[in-house]
Amino acid sequence: MMVAAKICGLSTPDTLDSAIAGGASHVGFVFFAPSPRDIPLDRVAGLAPRVPARVKRVGIFVDPDDALLAGATAAGQLDAIQLHLTAPDRVAAIRGRYRCETWVAIPVRTAADLAAGAAYAGAADRLLYDAKTPGDAALPGGLGVRFDWGLLDGFRHRLPWALSGGLTAANVAEAARRTRATLVDVSSGVERAPGVKDVASIAAFLAAVATI
Repeated sequence: MMVAAKICGLSTPDTLDSAIAGGASHVGFVFFAPSPRDIPLDRVAGLAPRVPARVKRVGIFVDPDDALLAGATAAGQLDAIQLHLTAPDRVAAIRGRYRCETWVAIPVRTAADLAAGAAYAGAADRLLYDAKTPGDAALPGGLGVRFDWGLLDGFRHRLPWALSGGLTAANVAEAARRTRATLVDVSSGVERAPGVKDVASIAAFLAAVATI
């Protein structure tokens, strides 16, 4: 089974280069001020040209306004937009305006949470199943929390999808085999501190993905 990987929350040349060298299919840039992974537009503008055509640049947003979307899409030369906490009609409008691949994160804790993805059929191109964070959490993701992968057993997916939430080099192979995910997404699992990516951890994660 071929499995692709997205390294999310990159913000420095060395970690971006590590993701590219290790074989990541996607690299993610976070545009959300409360996040420790938030990247300024001038910095992402300097990083984006380092990404070869074979690797897709993904911008991560939390219910963004039009000004942020416009600035980040241009500065990051984005190939895809990943949206959190964004209503289906807004997702559809963003997808229509920017005409690039649009992802929607679906927070999952129970089987019932998976059903929320159906509302995005026709509005998004891909769903990202991520662990639902506690109600008092400041961030909608990137906390190293995982959900029960067994919830995906026999589930009828309405859209292409990716798996996120608590993945590390130690468990990503098990996760992909267990869920049959063909795209996995990691952020905190390759960090030495919140928002601080680790080159060796990125390499180890991608090496583990390559063994699947």
